[in-house]
Amino acid sequence: MVLRTGEEYVNAIRHRNKVEIYVMGKEVKDVTEHPFLKPSVLAFKATYDAAHEEDSKSLGRAWSSFINEEVNRFTHIHRSPEDLAAKVKLLRKISHKTGACFQRCVGWDALNTIYVTSRLMAEKGKKEYYERFVEYLKYVQKNDIALAGAMTDVKGVRTLRPNEQPHAYLRVTQVTKDGIYVSGAKANITGIAASEEIIVMPTRAMGEKDKDFAVAFSIPLDTESIKVIIGRQVNDGRRLEEGEIDGLPYRTNHEGLVIFDNVFVPMERVFMLGDWQMSGILVEIFSSYHRQGYGGCKSGLGDVIIGAAYNLAKQIGVEKAPHIQNKLNEMVLLNENMYGSGIAASLDAVKLCEDGCWWVNPMFANVTKQLVTRFPYEITKFSTDIAGGIIGTAPSEWDLKNPKLKPYIEKYLQGMMDYSTEDRLRMVRLLENIGFSVAFLIESVHGAGSPEAQRIAINRVYDYEYAEKIAKYLSQTEKRIEFKENAEPWRSTDTEKLANNGGQK
Repeated sequence: MVLRTGEEYVNAIRHRNKVEIYVMGKEVKDVTEHPFLKPSVLAFKATYDAAHEEDSKSLGRAWSSFINEEVNRFTHIHRSPEDLAAKVKLLRKISHKTGACFQRCVGWDALNTIYVTSRLMAEKGKKEYYERFVEYLKYVQKNDIALAGAMTDVKGVRTLRPNEQPHAYLRVTQVTKDGIYVSGAKANITGIAASEEIIVMPTRAMGEKDKDFAVAFSIPLDTESIKVIIGRQVNDGRRLEEGEIDGLPYRTNHEGLVIFDNVFVPMERVFMLGDWQMSGILVEIFSSYHRQGYGGCKSGLGDVIIGAAYNLAKQIGVEKAPHIQNKLNEMVLLNENMYGSGIAASLDAVKLCEDGCWWVNPMFANVTKQLVTRFPYEITKFSTDIAGGIIGTAPSEWDLKNPKLKPYIEKYLQGMMDYSTEDRLRMVRLLENIGFSVAFLIESVHGAGSPEAQRIAINRVYDYEYAEKIAKYLSQTEKRIEFKENAEPWRSTDTEKLANNGGQK
């Protein structure tokens, strides 16, 4: 199988027998046809199609040394800085094809995170996790499995540790010779209902008393005692219209609350069990991978918003006005900053293992995500300014199709005669669906950690003491300095510890 087509993926998830998936209180049996979930299924499908389409297959495929075959890049383990850059480029490319979050990235980042973490643990003598994971990886690659990643716990009271409020964190309740039982919940899991397997990871650094919460594993979504509750999103009532004016049918993604009600996990699928010392390193590795990727998908959606704003400016005859040109220029500058940071995080990557574990540059990855917490809001603000108030007040598709109302709508919302009123409404709806979506706004703030998480990481990685020494030397308040081999002040010993000591700090 190895490289599945999009249709093969859709057919594989059409019927579930064990997992319970709920949308607005009602159980869903076929996620491929439900109006809330079908857009996500089609977005997942686009990641499979990209590996076959001429304009994207060079990015959508990669060579796997694990199975000695070409695989879909969404199941690939990064083997070089160029691989990491190809990830960012691919995410931007598929954003152009879908205009939506395609929801397969978290599972991909989880796959690479477990690979690196288990490899570091193997180098310290604990080889069973790595051996199990490599067998699992081969299975994923050979079958081109759609993965979801699950890190975020519900967390409850943030000032309490996991052992002080066990219900708020997923935990191991029983260990047998054949496997483990887990209970708890994972929150805001992107694309969960459209995935085939879920990779579960700890959400934070654990202490010794929290070792029951230091667990990582994978399991098919269609497993007994797993329940998924799909969350509401901004403007998600649009999906129920099932109309045509929203354009291509990807539109919006979904997130879900995943409940594990004493779920059994076979031991061959367990990749961390009670190893609390490594839990924080796993989180750090995953966070940087995921923050780097945002430079691709968010800039790709930014391209769509810039294009829509430019088109709407043309429709009302203001595209050459200096203030419109300035706004469009600013949108481009913001967008390319996000993308450029993601590429920098890739090409200045860190090699963590001798056999080729490549991790992103942690400083640039966190800078990328910090920019993403801000710039999509600015881009959306400029697009709203250009589009006008109609972006929030346009008549519905049902109004446009009402024969009594259509002539009035066409008359009074007409702009330049080269464009129809329907053209204008379609572009307005595109801006509404993307610019004000969870994927472009809320996820940009909270996905891969909220803004404060990146600031903490940046402060931890940046070497303020070394920067101060440079300043003292140049001001001659100190006469001597031992310059580091590399120019960047952020190159502290954090990455060296991660590579050489299995992350012990």
